[in-house]
Amino acid sequence: MTEPITQYRIAVIGGTGPQGKGLGYRFAKHGHDVVLGSRAAERAVSTADEVNARLSDVPGAGSVSGAANADACEAADVVVLAVPYDGHDELVAALPLAGKTVVSCVNPLAFDKRGAHGQVIDGGEGSAAESAQRLAPDATVVGAFHNVSAVLLWGDDDYLDEDVLCVGDSDEGKAVAMELARAVTGREGISAGKLRLARQLEPFTAVLISINRKYKAHSGLRITGIPGRD
Repeated sequence: MTEPITQYRIAVIGGTGPQGKGLGYRFAKHGHDVVLGSRAAERAVSTADEVNARLSDVPGAGSVSGAANADACEAADVVVLAVPYDGHDELVAALPLAGKTVVSCVNPLAFDKRGAHGQVIDGGEGSAAESAQRLAPDATVVGAFHNVSAVLLWGDDDYLDEDVLCVGDSDEGKAVAMELARAVTGREGISAGKLRLARQLEPFTAVLISINRKYKAHSGLRITGIPGRD
C-alpha cells in the first residue's frame, strides 16, 4: 500500500450501500479516516464493523466508524455522496456541507425493458453533481468515481485496473478527488474538465452496465495516451 499524500477525514453518505461501503473500505485501506453515513446510525455502525473486520490485518489502515448522515458530515474534510438519485436533492439540502469538498458519484439512472439508461436532468442541461452544487453553494462540488464497479471496490485486488475521471470547476476540489483516486486505482485520478461534464459521466455508467450484462464482466474505463501514466 502506498501512503496517501494527504490524509483526509472522509464522510461517505450512503456508506451502507454497495458503492459507499466499497469506497469507504478503499479509502480506509489507503490510510484515510472514514465515517460511513446512513439515515439510520445503527445501520452505519454495523457496516463500519464489517469494514473494520476486513481491515484488521492491514497495516496503516485508517479508522472506520458509522453515524447518521448529518453527524458524519460534521467533522469531515471531504464528503462523498454515494446515494441513489431518488431523494438526492432533499438529502443534500439537509446536510451541513458549507466549506467542505463534496465528491458526487451519484448516477441518475433508469431501467426499462431495453436496459439501463441515463435520466435527463434539467432538460439535459444539468446533472446530479450540478444539482448538489446548486443546493450547497458554499461547498466545492466535484464529480468522480461514477464508473467504478461496487463489486470490484469490495473485492480482493489491491487496486482496480482503471482510471477515475474527475470533473469540477475548482482545481483545488478536483485535486482532492484525484488524490482519493489513488486509494482505488493506485494512481492519481484524471482531471477531465468542468463540472458540467458530469452530464456525460453520470449516464455513461449505463453503457458499462450494458457491457457487463453482455460479457458478464465488471468493466471500467482506462484512458490512454496521457504522458507519464502507465
